[in-house]
Amino acid sequence: MAQGEPSSAAQAPPELGHGHRLAWIMGSSRSGSTWLLRMLADTGEVATIDDPHIGHHLGVWRPIPLAWAAADEVPDLTTLTEVKRDKPDYFFSDRYRSSWIPALRLLVAERFAAQARAENRRPDPMIVVKEPGSHAAEILFDLFPDSRLLFLLRDGRDVVDSWVDAYQGGSWAQEEGAFQVAAHGRVALVRWLASVWLFRTEAVERAFARLPCDQRVLVRYEDLLREPVVELSRIARMLELDADGRRLARIAAGRDFAQVARDERGDGNFVRAANPGRWRQNLTPWERDAMLEIIGPKLEDLGYLDGPSRGRGGTRGTARAA
Repeated sequence: MAQGEPSSAAQAPPELGHGHRLAWIMGSSRSGSTWLLRMLADTGEVATIDDPHIGHHLGVWRPIPLAWAAADEVPDLTTLTEVKRDKPDYFFSDRYRSSWIPALRLLVAERFAAQARAENRRPDPMIVVKEPGSHAAEILFDLFPDSRLLFLLRDGRDVVDSWVDAYQGGSWAQEEGAFQVAAHGRVALVRWLASVWLFRTEAVERAFARLPCDQRVLVRYEDLLREPVVELSRIARMLELDADGRRLARIAAGRDFAQVARDERGDGNFVRAANPGRWRQNLTPWERDAMLEIIGPKLEDLGYLDGPSRGRGGTRGTARAA
């Protein structure tokens, strides 16, 4: 076998192939992705995989987050793969791409298929993966070019605000290894979180742009919140699921924010709020300025700003319909 050629054994399981029975929820964490995944699971037609974190292994951040507090200027965020891809000794080097792509595809496909078989009784279910490491979207679609993309987009200001809450003492994220941010570190944390939202959003945009229309759907969190049945119907059609409106209405009602126990929702909880725009009250003017310096142009491009993205004014949070 010639150097760099894939082994004949590196073939994905029949139920996944190159991904026609696989769909990804991507965008940014703290965008309602868990809520959406649970509603799709309630259809009984899909096998769901919640946060495998593949993207965090394939897309290791460079520089490390400490740089946002220690550097003189706000760093340009990238990943180890981008920095090292032209180095032949790097494991995921472009030179040996034809060797590691099929082998990695097999690993991921086998792992997903094993969980689908163990947890879902339906033969050959659609597998829906909620992947928080969405900054590796392009690599994942190189692995599974026929898979489908649910691009869940949320106003980055609300995403940053939600994550800042997660870094407060006693929050749900503390149990998952998050630190408690000090008062003097909040602005640096806001800059880092804004940079992550921007990087992930643009990475998913690129993956979205290269897919045919029948393999992708863009859903804004704000629209899903306002008209869940309409948006679930769009998603169901793309995934070839039953899109009966009455059935989807029952599913949406069962997962409504009001159904969550009062002591399991609100600040500090994983299920925090269902009202966009709380960043206005929760972030200081200096934190808002730091955030908008990084994500303001992208918010404007996405229709989340009515006016100029500069300064503390002119940043009304009206979302334009997708």
